[in-house]
Amino acid sequence: MSLRDLVRDETVMSMSRSERLAAVRSARLYFQRPQEPGFLVCETEEGPVVPVFTSLGGLALFAGTCGWASTTVADLVELLPENLCVLVDPLGPRTFVLDPDALGIIDP
Repeated sequence: MSLRDLVRDETVMSMSRSERLAAVRSARLYFQRPQEPGFLVCETEEGPVVPVFTSLGGLALFAGTCGWASTTVADLVELLPENLCVLVDPLGPRTFVLDPDALGIIDP
């Protein structure tokens, strides 16, 4: 663990739950911009997902050179159709499915 990771983790742990949720809601995510307005959807064995990334570098590793867009977590969740899951950093070491209900974004 780097010193940067240690400081970040300590800062997050000292925040209240509402402060952590606010930070997550305002976090910026990057995604590949499709030809038509909306989100690029990838079909998987688990169902359709929208791959998003916490950095432009992560998006570049996944998609190469591509058109891209970014938005906050809160706006992304609000804009997505209900039948889609959001997969964060699909090729990274800490891939996870974004759960809007757990974040208290929907019906706060």
